[in-house]
Amino acid sequence: MIDTHVHLGSLEDPELAIEEAVGAGVVGLITMGVDSADNRAGIELAENHAAVFAGVGHHPVNVEPPDWMQIEKLVGHPRVVALGEVGLDYAHLESPAELQRAWLHRFCDLAIDTQLPLSIHTREAESDVYEILRAHPGVRGVIHYFSLSWDWAVRFLDLGIHLSFSGLITRPSRGELRQVVGRCPENRLLLETDAPFGTPHGHRGEANRPAWIVDTWHAVAEIREMPTTALGDQEQSNARTLFSRIV
Repeated sequence: MIDTHVHLGSLEDPELAIEEAVGAGVVGLITMGVDSADNRAGIELAENHAAVFAGVGHHPVNVEPPDWMQIEKLVGHPRVVALGEVGLDYAHLESPAELQRAWLHRFCDLAIDTQLPLSIHTREAESDVYEILRAHPGVRGVIHYFSLSWDWAVRFLDLGIHLSFSGLITRPSRGELRQVVGRCPENRLLLETDAPFGTPHGHRGEANRPAWIVDTWHAVAEIREMPTTALGDQEQSNARTLFSRIV
């Protein structure tokens, strides 16, 4: 598997978490940047670990605007495989919605210019995320930590966007989301942990770890009624296709 969205810099011991994940069968981890310091730290981890790749981005809940000069410089780094984490968050309006939308439009332009995919955060903002992506034909990316209905899944899939599923789908209460997992086209399905967030069922009260993507992997395989090995091969192929700088 490839963990397509993790925050290694937010873990208590990133080095141990990477080692543990690789031991569990994770062949790649994409650590996403949420601000300037996190972007630099993610690249440093990627430089020092063959299994780690980096995203550079700016989380929409930040008060400060993105450091566009830094981001436009870092996108050329060979270990950078995505623009992320980016998106809209209307549940936490530390930055006004109009500023968040302006940032996302600019990230879409940069994604097209660099041919890098976006790792997209959306919370209570799916309509505006959809409209912004639709306004940028050719943009590639994934809705990370997908938790929306099948109707929304179809709309994003129709734009060519991938869907990434997390430990949420291991929770018994998420029956509707499990149906989305079962219906997602096989070539658009990705897995992630979002560690240290998104702890899967059975680990309540603990910070999530990249190795626990195995819980999600087994749950998705069960929902889709396929062998775990086949799912692992498919998910890894999907990740390498979208995040095409992964080697």
